[in-house]
Amino acid sequence: MQPRTAGRGLLQAVRGKTSEVVVADSALNILAESWKFLAQSAIFMLCGFGVAGLLKAYLPDDFVARHLGKGRILGVVKASALGMPLPLCSCGVVPAAAALRRQGASKGATTAFLISTPETGVDSIAVTYGLLDPAMALLRPLSAFLTATCAGLLVDGLGRRSADAAPARAGAASCCACEPGACLKPLRHKLYAGMGYAFNDLLGDIGAWFLAGVLIAGSISAMVPQAFIAQHLGPGILPMLIMLLAGIPMYVCATGATPIAAALALKGLSPGAALVFLLSGPATNAASLTMIYRILGTRATALYLASIAGCTLAMGLLTNYVYSLLGIGISGWAHQAAGSLPGLPSQLFGLMLLCLFLRALYHKIILKKVPCDCRADDGHCHDDH
Repeated sequence: MQPRTAGRGLLQAVRGKTSEVVVADSALNILAESWKFLAQSAIFMLCGFGVAGLLKAYLPDDFVARHLGKGRILGVVKASALGMPLPLCSCGVVPAAAALRRQGASKGATTAFLISTPETGVDSIAVTYGLLDPAMALLRPLSAFLTATCAGLLVDGLGRRSADAAPARAGAASCCACEPGACLKPLRHKLYAGMGYAFNDLLGDIGAWFLAGVLIAGSISAMVPQAFIAQHLGPGILPMLIMLLAGIPMYVCATGATPIAAALALKGLSPGAALVFLLSGPATNAASLTMIYRILGTRATALYLASIAGCTLAMGLLTNYVYSLLGIGISGWAHQAAGSLPGLPSQLFGLMLLCLFLRALYHKIILKKVPCDCRADDGHCHDDH
């Protein structure tokens, strides 16, 4: 009995060691795949945040508000177009939209702004080009514009009684509660402040979500078998519906959704289904719907969700048709990028981006710094960075 008992104990110990080795290998594979996605997207992320900093520095604070309250149709179209490049994620667009609504924007224009702004941006377009392909980098902002415009026109058309512009409130202007002209700065100071916003505030807002998206993408790449999705779901509308149902309640920014879509594309997800996830995920989440309801009301919120669902599915079908017509596949570009380890420049850019992420999170969570502190003693803006 003793040799048998000893043999069982040895067998259990070997099995335990084997399972530990398997878990360790799986974790290392996930980290390695995640690093690939991070390194491949780093240069595009850095360029995107640089452009976002320039927009913040030189685009007047009231530029958007001045163009959204004039004309029902024109206001919606302008809101869709102006929201696309702005560096706001799904967590930051709701208070911005509420401010626009208070300043006189119609419900349709507010709806269009709520959809186009988080669905795309200069940073997410750059990452889409790097991780997916040029065709998706063009189709994504175009689809966001069309979805936002259709939703805004639908809200203004079917909710005419409540779609009138809210009365503008006086005194909503400057960057702080400063006197007019107190916050005017030289160009180099504006550039410094804009880059500080991009690489501190904005990066701190979406950095954790992007890293989470990279880890999810690495897990999908390491654990899901090749062509698994294509074999089990096919190229039809079913994977689009699944991506829609997964994306609507999920809290993910446009940039963080991109590596997840790229990893799913590597496993056989159709271009249309990838686009549905890229549009529906950032535009809605369970946390922001209650705030959107307070801004738009019951009917407009229902139209908001219905428009996102219908338009994203339609654009997904159109995207599949375009890719089929052109004879290209969404996974080809991603396979080419993922086929080999990133080169030394990509590795260095990835390390730089990771350091900037950690620095921004440190400023946001530990130091809790704010970009502009307007003190009553002298009426001027003081940069605390």
